[in-house]
Amino acid sequence: MAKKGGNLIGGWAFLVGVVIALIVGVGFVNDPTWSVILFVIGLIIGLSNVADEEVSPFLMSAVVLIIATHFGADMFKDMASQGDILSSIVGILNALKTIFVPATVIVAVKNVFGLAKH
Repeated sequence: MAKKGGNLIGGWAFLVGVVIALIVGVGFVNDPTWSVILFVIGLIIGLSNVADEEVSPFLMSAVVLIIATHFGADMFKDMASQGDILSSIVGILNALKTIFVPATVIVAVKNVFGLAKH
């Protein structure tokens, strides 16, 4: 079970990550370092934010989100021109994917190890 402090840290990491993803996705910053920061935030979310009873709903939601962001970004990328609003949407979706992929992998691996113990 996740600790209260873990939920607080994970909750703030999630909020900060989404705000940074919006900023990076819109293109206000173009430094690749921000992608690394988003990845690390995803790791923090995966390590600290999901209690045992939240694993299944988290994984289901995260997998749907990853699939939707991947195909949504791919779809809009074909329609977007440079500087267009669709380019910003593609950037935001890719930035969100950068957060949720590591978080999902961490939670899934923790869950598999938990299942293996039983």
